[in-house]
Amino acid sequence: MRIAMVSEHASPLAALGGVDAGGQNVYVARLSEELARRGHDVTVYTRRDSTELPDRVALPGGAVVEHVPAGPPEPVPKDELLPYMPAFGAYLARVWEDEPPQAVHAHFWMSGLAARTGAGPHDIPVVQTFHALGTVKRRHQGHEDTSPAERVSLERQLGRGCARVLATCTDEVLELADMGVPPRRVSVVPCGVDVSHFRPGARAADIPARRERHRLLACGRLVRRKGYDQAIRALTRIPDTELVVAGGPPPDLLGAEPEARRLLALADRHGVADRVRLLGAVDPARMPALIGSADAVLCTPTYEPFGIVPLEAMACGVPVVATDVGGHRDTVSDGVTGRLVPAADLGAIAEAVRDVLADERLRRTMGAIGRDRALARYTWQRVADGVEEVYQRVTARDEIPSEVA
Repeated sequence: MRIAMVSEHASPLAALGGVDAGGQNVYVARLSEELARRGHDVTVYTRRDSTELPDRVALPGGAVVEHVPAGPPEPVPKDELLPYMPAFGAYLARVWEDEPPQAVHAHFWMSGLAARTGAGPHDIPVVQTFHALGTVKRRHQGHEDTSPAERVSLERQLGRGCARVLATCTDEVLELADMGVPPRRVSVVPCGVDVSHFRPGARAADIPARRERHRLLACGRLVRRKGYDQAIRALTRIPDTELVVAGGPPPDLLGAEPEARRLLALADRHGVADRVRLLGAVDPARMPALIGSADAVLCTPTYEPFGIVPLEAMACGVPVVATDVGGHRDTVSDGVTGRLVPAADLGAIAEAVRDVLADERLRRTMGAIGRDRALARYTWQRVADGVEEVYQRVTARDEIPSEVA
């Protein structure tokens, strides 16, 4: 099958940890690689953000990234990309004239707009994955939401007009229903994790395996909604424990990063500066060892469309304490692979962490069950199975059950 992935701002080639480079980049890269390994012809279309990028770049496994000229060839914040989507879509329509893909998979709402423009003249079915919804972002960020004003109404149109919405968690199905997208038009296939890379027992020479203090690890993009400030505040109620935060710009640039400065100032104000460390960007090859060095992984966002970090922790055999939001509700089994706690409830976060840290046997058990859960449900092979089924059905114009994985 010829498959086109449209990911306007999240290139699978981007270095992770930046403001606009995170879980979506991982999802597009790994799904494309897995589908290509199965013999599909996969091209990922992403916006050219540098004059130095080649037109096409091969990914491991045989997929190809094609850089689309849409807007200036320089980095542009994703919330400012909407004016360039007509040009992006027109480019797709032109390149698909001679050899159109059989299915188009759009990632994020603006990619959906470009994909619809490109696919429409050729009657190609479009599968839409939002990765995050404007209604949720607006609810939690309020006036701090920098999304274009048209986002919610356009997402509603995309959800109703595409061949299929591919949601990553059950919480998203409910949110889409409130937007007027019937659940019968939605299939649920989760994100995945590389269980051969993220595994128990990974080691790195520069990461100590044993410490006098307990270690909590939080990781991901260094943005406010990830809730690192909640973790720092909760730390004041968790004695003999350090909090390590991985993500953001390279370590030598952390001093110029506003969110890093805000978090360090908060730690100092609450008297825990000596127990909080910001690492900045960490080489992906070192992440399994870093996760494995932690007693628990702490994920405290106020909202989270899916959240790959809990999966990476589970695959490494490390228990997770996560806020009871979004995709966390699907991935973390409360009391079994970790704990789910109310968002922004510092007392509940601290109590759950203390309970997990106090019982080494419990941590080992949760970690082992988490590893089994990752292997059973969240491998990229399992994810590709579900996505592949959706592609096959939309190209055959078949009815699709609401859940395929």
